[in-house]
Amino acid sequence: MRLYGYFRSSAAYRVRIALNLKGLEVEHVPVHLLKDGGQQLQPAYLSRNPQAIVPSLELDDGTVLTQSLAIIEYLDEVRPEPRLIPADPVLAAKVRAVALAIACEIHPVNNLRVLNYLKGQLGHSEEDVQEWYRHWLLKGGLEPIEEMLPGDDFCFGNAPTLADCCLIPQLFNARRYKVDYDHLPKIMQAEASCRGLPAFEAAHPSHQPDAQ
Repeated sequence: MRLYGYFRSSAAYRVRIALNLKGLEVEHVPVHLLKDGGQQLQPAYLSRNPQAIVPSLELDDGTVLTQSLAIIEYLDEVRPEPRLIPADPVLAAKVRAVALAIACEIHPVNNLRVLNYLKGQLGHSEEDVQEWYRHWLLKGGLEPIEEMLPGDDFCFGNAPTLADCCLIPQLFNARRYKVDYDHLPKIMQAEASCRGLPAFEAAHPSHQPDAQ
Protein backbone atom coordinates (compact mmCIF):
# COMPACT_ATOMS: atom_id res chain seq x y z
CA MET A 1 0.00 0.00 0.00
CA ARG A 2 1.01 3.59 -0.57
CA LEU A 3 -0.15 6.55 1.52
CA TYR A 4 -0.03 9.87 -0.30
CA GLY A 5 0.09 12.65 2.27
CA TYR A 6 1.68 15.79 3.64
CA PHE A 7 3.47 15.74 6.96
CA ARG A 8 1.38 18.55 8.49
CA SER A 9 -1.96 17.48 7.06
CA SER A 10 -4.21 16.56 9.97
CA ALA A 11 -6.24 14.27 7.71
CA ALA A 12 -3.14 12.33 6.68
CA TYR A 13 -2.01 12.32 10.33
CA ARG A 14 -5.27 10.56 11.31
CA VAL A 15 -4.65 7.79 8.81
CA ARG A 16 -1.02 7.37 9.90
CA ILE A 17 -2.19 6.84 13.48
CA ALA A 18 -4.75 4.24 12.39
CA LEU A 19 -2.21 2.37 10.25
CA ASN A 20 0.24 2.32 13.14
CA LEU A 21 -2.34 1.12 15.65
CA LYS A 22 -3.18 -1.76 13.33
CA GLY A 23 0.44 -2.61 12.63
CA LEU A 24 0.12 -2.01 8.88
CA GLU A 25 3.15 -0.88 6.90
CA VAL A 26 2.78 1.43 3.94
CA GLU A 27 5.03 3.32 1.58
CA HIS A 28 4.76 7.02 2.34
CA VAL A 29 4.60 9.22 -0.76
CA PRO A 30 4.92 12.95 0.05
CA VAL A 31 2.58 15.38 -1.67
CA HIS A 32 3.80 18.86 -0.77
CA LEU A 33 0.88 21.26 -0.55
CA LEU A 34 3.04 24.37 -1.00
CA LYS A 35 5.77 23.37 -3.48
CA ASP A 36 5.42 23.60 -7.27
CA GLY A 37 2.20 25.56 -6.93
CA GLY A 38 0.80 22.72 -4.83
CA GLN A 39 1.73 19.18 -5.82
CA GLN A 40 -1.83 18.09 -5.03
CA LEU A 41 -2.90 20.10 -8.11
CA GLN A 42 -0.56 18.30 -10.50
CA PRO A 43 -2.14 15.92 -13.05
CA ALA A 44 -0.33 12.88 -11.65
CA TYR A 45 -1.97 13.34 -8.27
CA LEU A 46 -5.33 14.54 -9.59
CA SER A 47 -5.63 11.24 -11.46
CA ARG A 48 -5.67 9.56 -8.05
CA ASN A 49 -7.69 12.11 -6.13
CA PRO A 50 -9.80 14.57 -8.17
CA GLN A 51 -10.50 16.60 -5.01
CA ALA A 52 -6.81 17.63 -4.89
CA ILE A 53 -6.55 16.90 -1.17
CA VAL A 54 -4.61 14.46 0.95
CA PRO A 55 -4.52 11.72 2.01
CA SER A 56 -5.05 9.03 -0.60
CA LEU A 57 -4.42 5.36 0.13
CA GLU A 58 -3.45 3.27 -2.88
CA LEU A 59 -4.04 -0.44 -2.32
CA ASP A 60 -1.82 -3.17 -3.73
CA ASP A 61 -4.23 -3.76 -6.63
CA GLY A 62 -4.13 -0.08 -7.61
CA THR A 63 -7.47 0.89 -6.04
CA VAL A 64 -7.29 4.38 -4.53
CA LEU A 65 -9.27 5.32 -1.43
CA THR A 66 -9.78 8.94 -0.38
CA GLN A 67 -11.19 10.85 2.60
CA SER A 68 -9.46 10.04 5.89
CA LEU A 69 -12.49 8.74 7.78
CA ALA A 70 -13.51 6.50 4.90
CA ILE A 71 -9.96 5.14 4.76
CA ILE A 72 -9.91 4.44 8.51
CA GLU A 73 -13.29 2.69 8.34
CA TYR A 74 -11.89 0.54 5.51
CA LEU A 75 -8.88 -0.34 7.65
CA ASP A 76 -11.20 -1.28 10.51
CA GLU A 77 -13.05 -3.66 8.17
CA VAL A 78 -9.99 -5.42 6.75
CA ARG A 79 -7.93 -5.40 9.97
CA PRO A 80 -10.52 -5.47 12.79
CA GLU A 81 -8.04 -5.56 15.67
CA PRO A 82 -7.64 -3.33 17.48
CA ARG A 83 -11.08 -1.97 16.79
CA LEU A 84 -11.21 1.78 16.21
CA ILE A 85 -15.00 1.83 15.85
CA PRO A 86 -16.62 -0.08 18.73
CA ALA A 87 -18.91 -3.04 18.06
CA ASP A 88 -21.60 -1.59 20.35
CA PRO A 89 -23.81 0.53 18.06
CA VAL A 90 -24.49 3.27 20.62
CA LEU A 91 -20.82 3.66 21.51
CA ALA A 92 -19.90 3.50 17.82
CA ALA A 93 -22.30 6.38 17.14
CA LYS A 94 -20.74 8.45 19.93
CA VAL A 95 -17.22 7.78 18.65
CA ARG A 96 -18.24 8.73 15.12
CA ALA A 97 -19.95 11.88 16.41
CA VAL A 98 -16.73 13.17 17.96
CA ALA A 99 -14.71 12.18 14.91
CA LEU A 100 -17.16 13.97 12.62
CA ALA A 101 -17.28 17.02 14.88
CA ILE A 102 -13.55 17.38 14.22
CA ALA A 103 -13.39 16.25 10.60
CA CYS A 104 -16.56 18.02 9.43
CA GLU A 105 -16.98 21.00 11.76
CA ILE A 106 -13.47 22.17 12.73
CA HIS A 107 -11.20 20.99 9.94
CA PRO A 108 -13.04 22.23 6.81
CA VAL A 109 -13.19 25.87 7.93
CA ASN A 110 -9.61 25.92 9.26
CA ASN A 111 -7.65 24.08 6.60
CA LEU A 112 -4.93 25.67 4.48
CA ARG A 113 -6.99 26.53 1.42
CA VAL A 114 -9.64 28.33 3.52
CA LEU A 115 -7.06 30.32 5.50
CA ASN A 116 -5.25 31.26 2.28
CA TYR A 117 -8.54 32.37 0.73
CA LEU A 118 -9.29 34.58 3.73
CA LYS A 119 -5.89 36.25 3.47
CA GLY A 120 -5.70 36.32 -0.33
CA GLN A 121 -8.93 36.85 -2.22
CA LEU A 122 -10.84 38.32 0.72
CA GLY A 123 -7.96 40.47 1.96
CA HIS A 124 -8.18 39.75 5.68
CA SER A 125 -5.23 40.48 7.94
CA GLU A 126 -3.16 37.81 9.65
CA GLU A 127 -4.75 38.88 12.94
CA ASP A 128 -8.24 38.35 11.50
CA VAL A 129 -7.28 34.91 10.23
CA GLN A 130 -5.81 33.91 13.60
CA GLU A 131 -9.00 34.99 15.34
CA TRP A 132 -11.06 33.00 12.81
CA TYR A 133 -8.93 29.93 13.53
CA ARG A 134 -9.21 30.26 17.32
CA HIS A 135 -12.97 30.76 17.19
CA TRP A 136 -13.76 27.71 15.05
CA LEU A 137 -11.25 25.55 16.87
CA LEU A 138 -12.51 26.33 20.37
CA LYS A 139 -16.06 27.72 20.32
CA GLY A 140 -17.08 25.79 17.25
CA GLY A 141 -15.18 22.63 18.10
CA LEU A 142 -13.11 21.59 21.10
CA GLU A 143 -15.28 23.17 23.80
CA PRO A 144 -18.46 21.37 22.67
CA ILE A 145 -16.46 18.16 22.17
CA GLU A 146 -15.27 18.38 25.78
CA GLU A 147 -18.93 18.04 26.82
CA MET A 148 -19.38 15.02 24.53
CA LEU A 149 -16.61 13.02 26.21
CA PRO A 150 -17.28 10.81 29.25
CA GLY A 151 -13.92 11.53 30.91
CA ASP A 152 -12.20 8.17 30.32
CA ASP A 153 -8.47 7.63 29.79
CA PHE A 154 -8.96 8.00 26.04
CA CYS A 155 -11.86 9.71 24.31
CA PHE A 156 -14.00 6.65 25.00
CA GLY A 157 -12.83 3.86 27.26
CA ASN A 158 -9.34 2.57 27.94
CA ALA A 159 -8.10 2.25 24.35
CA PRO A 160 -7.90 4.64 21.39
CA THR A 161 -10.73 4.84 18.88
CA LEU A 162 -11.47 6.75 15.70
CA ALA A 163 -12.22 9.75 17.92
CA ASP A 164 -8.64 9.79 19.27
CA CYS A 165 -7.25 9.38 15.74
CA CYS A 166 -9.02 12.62 14.84
CA LEU A 167 -8.47 14.50 18.10
CA ILE A 168 -4.68 14.28 18.35
CA PRO A 169 -3.93 15.86 14.94
CA GLN A 170 -6.36 18.67 15.75
CA LEU A 171 -4.56 19.31 19.03
CA PHE A 172 -1.25 19.39 17.16
CA ASN A 173 -2.71 22.18 15.04
CA ALA A 174 -3.96 23.98 18.14
CA ARG A 175 -0.48 23.98 19.66
CA ARG A 176 1.03 25.05 16.36
CA TYR A 177 -1.29 28.06 16.26
CA LYS A 178 -0.77 28.72 20.00
CA VAL A 179 -4.40 28.08 20.92
CA ASP A 180 -4.73 27.27 24.62
CA TYR A 181 -7.04 24.40 25.57
CA ASP A 182 -5.80 23.72 29.11
CA HIS A 183 -9.31 24.44 30.37
CA LEU A 184 -10.57 21.21 28.74
CA PRO A 185 -9.55 18.43 31.17
CA LYS A 186 -11.16 15.49 29.35
CA ILE A 187 -9.42 16.42 26.13
CA MET A 188 -6.16 16.91 27.99
CA GLN A 189 -6.51 13.44 29.55
CA ALA A 190 -7.14 11.79 26.19
CA GLU A 191 -4.13 13.58 24.73
CA ALA A 192 -1.89 12.42 27.58
CA SER A 193 -3.02 8.82 27.14
CA CYS A 194 -2.38 8.89 23.41
CA ARG A 195 1.04 10.41 23.84
CA GLY A 196 2.10 7.31 25.75
CA LEU A 197 1.52 5.04 22.74
CA PRO A 198 4.24 4.47 20.09
CA ALA A 199 1.63 4.44 17.30
CA PHE A 200 0.79 8.09 17.97
CA GLU A 201 4.42 9.14 18.42
CA ALA A 202 5.49 7.53 15.15
CA ALA A 203 2.65 9.29 13.31
CA HIS A 204 3.69 12.75 14.55
CA PRO A 205 4.46 15.22 11.74
CA SER A 206 8.04 15.73 12.95
CA HIS A 207 8.78 12.03 12.32
CA GLN A 208 7.63 11.94 8.70
CA PRO A 209 10.05 11.65 5.76
CA ASP A 210 8.90 14.98 4.31
CA ALA A 211 9.00 16.89 7.63
CA GLN A 212 10.49 20.38 7.44
